Amino acid sequence: MPLLPPLLLLRATLAAAAAAAWPGCEPTWDPAGGCHQPSPPDSAPCVDLQLSTCRDAAYSQTAFPTPLEHRTREAVEASSEYILLSVLHHLLEGQCNPDLRLLGCAVLAPRCEGGRARRPCRRVCQALREACQPAFDAIDMAWPYFLDCSRYFAGEEEGCHDPLERLRGGLDAEDAPPPSSLPSTFIDFAHHSYAQMVRVLKRTAARCSHIARTYSIGRSFDGKELLVIELSVRPGQHELMEPEVKLIGNIHGNEVAGREMLVYLAQYLCSEYLLGSPRIQRLLNTTRIHLLPSMNPDGYEVAAAEGAGYNGWTSGRQNAQNLDLNRNFPDLTSEFYRLAESRGLRTDHIAIPQHYWWGKVAPETKAIMKWMRAVPFVLSASLHGGDLVVSYPFDFSQHPHEERMFSPTPDEKMFKLLARAYADVHPMMMDRSENRCGGNFLKRGSIINGADWYSFTGGMSDFNYLHSNCFEITVELGCVKFPPEEALYTLWQHNKEPLLNFVETVHRGIKGVVMDKFGKPVKNARISVKGIRHDITTAPDGDYWRLLPPGSHIVIAQAPGYSKVIKKVTIPARMKRAGRVDFILQPLGTGPKKFLQGPRRSGPGLRDPPAGAGTQGEPQELGREPLGARRQPGAGGSKPWWWSYFTSLSSDKPRWLLKY
Repeated sequence: MPLLPPLLLLRATLAAAAAAAWPGCEPTWDPAGGCHQPSPPDSAPCVDLQLSTCRDAAYSQTAFPTPLEHRTREAVEASSEYILLSVLHHLLEGQCNPDLRLLGCAVLAPRCEGGRARRPCRRVCQALREACQPAFDAIDMAWPYFLDCSRYFAGEEEGCHDPLERLRGGLDAEDAPPPSSLPSTFIDFAHHSYAQMVRVLKRTAARCSHIARTYSIGRSFDGKELLVIELSVRPGQHELMEPEVKLIGNIHGNEVAGREMLVYLAQYLCSEYLLGSPRIQRLLNTTRIHLLPSMNPDGYEVAAAEGAGYNGWTSGRQNAQNLDLNRNFPDLTSEFYRLAESRGLRTDHIAIPQHYWWGKVAPETKAIMKWMRAVPFVLSASLHGGDLVVSYPFDFSQHPHEERMFSPTPDEKMFKLLARAYADVHPMMMDRSENRCGGNFLKRGSIINGADWYSFTGGMSDFNYLHSNCFEITVELGCVKFPPEEALYTLWQHNKEPLLNFVETVHRGIKGVVMDKFGKPVKNARISVKGIRHDITTAPDGDYWRLLPPGSHIVIAQAPGYSKVIKKVTIPARMKRAGRVDFILQPLGTGPKKFLQGPRRSGPGLRDPPAGAGTQGEPQELGREPLGARRQPGAGGSKPWWWSYFTSLSSDKPRWLLKY
């Protein structure tokens, strides 16, 4: 792994002060691995905060000595604690950034007001430790002693301050209400900066608080919240047999039409629900919809700096790590092709290969993967720009050296129906002119198998299908990646009906509950369809949704320890509501338990991240995914990979970072 740039810069600084010892910890250590430090006095002269790593703190003055007994700015900058803060961003690959850095700054350089130092709030520390501890565990690093929530932090009654207030302030700030001359349903068909987008989503959720909420699934590499707005009759709650849909925009930062379409869609759904639209009320009463307008807000900032009409074809496409997020997901398609050659092996819910974690995995990619484990998504669309067509998996060719090769999934018929649900009601996709944008796809009905268009690996749609129950398509919204503002209203008119029609297709096929003879739900039961080599699994409440095309199907429900149940179902061609098919499983007798084995998850080279699944492959809670197997300690008690970076900077080694 290459040396991290911040460490190289700090190394030069430390070389000039090599004679200075790193202050911070006294020789005596407590059992928890922390340091015995006297508390600084509450009263101290306030001085300007001049630490570059803390330049974006919510305050401008600090005091010495600090809680760690640093008496000067130079002492702080030479400390191992400060060095850690400066490189956490890279060590944790963008996770918990900039939250942890600002929290650490509040200890290393405490806030000072009126000649009095104020300690940061304990609740903020506790919340961050719960969220970020897995990231430290993943690189085999101990939780920093100076972020001990009980020692260096205070309660509300003690007058603590929130070191993340400025960070939260950008998200919580509300726009002024629309001018009184504008109707409440007014949508501003304009490009939205990150702050504007967040405020519109927050304002929409506040206006429709009984059916909407916003929440974050993580942060971008540069620390921007990946903000989702959810719309359903019980926001924040999964309801039995209510399918979950996600729509994602702006995975490529310079493809901005999808970002704006989802911002407009959120406002439209809110307004129409309040106005009593039967269609929208029925949709939100039966569906839980999650909209992520911008998966790549960092890339968008690069593209927006050039502006509409001036943006290059690739400028801003990647995230801040220069990673293409739609090439950054695990390649499970190659594993699918390998497994498909053998009978009796499952080709669904494929584990993530261990070697995947050895490479660069963007925090945005991790956020999507954790989101998928937290919510039982059934249907998804990723909105792009650059052409006018709907593509569907697989995106990676069955023969890797074939750049264009039709490579269908076992659910080819269903994916074509999903793609047509969008394309068939899009006026420009149905335009008969071959000279228009996307005209070369006209003979195909403006839909195409992804690998038959062009093959690539690491795509989000293939990953959705092969790792979860979710079916995802890719929608190319137009040939101009960053359209001018005057084109946005027309784009909305072209895509409003396709978006709604696509979301409504989540109610095609069958749904139901799998339970035992006592009525207890059976989670992770498998729902198989004869002739389609792709199973889906039940959610924790035992409910399931199986997207299926019209026709007769043999459906099988089975789970370890139970006998399988087989039913024949017929789905009429014009049926628009999922048919309900429940299963009651009977326990097996005392004889051997027979159950079709899936691929050996513990086999060489294949595994989910340890926190991604329990011992039986059950989903774990959001935020428990490690950063990578390569970061685990080596055999024979060798030090973690990051240890050499710190020990090369000084003879005083920060042993408080070691877990062993």
